[in-house]
Amino acid sequence: MTPSGDGKTAPPRRAEVREAVGQALEEAGFYAARGLRPPTRRVDPPKVGAVVARLADATRQELLTFDDPSGCLRQGVPEGMLRHAADCVRRAVTQVPTLRQITSPQGLAQDGALETIQWRNGGQVRLIEQIPVRLAVFDRTTAIIPLDLDVFYNGLLIIRDPAVVKALFRLHHHSWGSGDALPADQGPDLPPAHLVPILVCMRDGLPDRAAAARLGLSARTYARRVSELLSLLGTTSRFRAAITAQRRGWI
Repeated sequence: MTPSGDGKTAPPRRAEVREAVGQALEEAGFYAARGLRPPTRRVDPPKVGAVVARLADATRQELLTFDDPSGCLRQGVPEGMLRHAADCVRRAVTQVPTLRQITSPQGLAQDGALETIQWRNGGQVRLIEQIPVRLAVFDRTTAIIPLDLDVFYNGLLIIRDPAVVKALFRLHHHSWGSGDALPADQGPDLPPAHLVPILVCMRDGLPDRAAAARLGLSARTYARRVSELLSLLGTTSRFRAAITAQRRGWI
């Protein structure tokens, strides 16, 4: 990983990460077949929900995830499954001392109703442009990744090989270092979670069409959320809204 211009660690490239994960799993399978490492267990779609819940409930010290609800929505994951996943995370944040979630601006923008991203309730969250894979690491001893690297609903792998779990932990650690903290870290006066990505786009000076495309929203939805944000800040001026948001520590 190399430093970026602002001193942060540059995020890992998605294609390189996915190739490296595939290679690590192949190596793990080679050694597992010879009894030298714990085997990777495959979980088919009907059992995914129960397995994820069991692993999350058994976690005691640390849960690390790459989450992006927008990717699940695009791939047609049923709402019931998304709500089940959100429930697992909500329970985890009450019992696990450290919950660190990495998501994208698109993921946060579309998570308002689900609350999979627990940035308001004690979880730590950072934003990166695009998550490289879906991932969860439980107490640095067990990890899960989707069979297709994108959606747990389509099936997953349970990994207990220490070498692979350590590599996935490091991936999360480096991505965390390259991510942007949310205003949740700055005080109790906070905007609604679904408006945070709108603030980021306004801060970055993106035109509405480009901002909507970045967040995976329709132009109408983006405009509605801008209006909601302006109303929340008590102004009709985007310039004054930016000043007020900055004074409140939102950006």
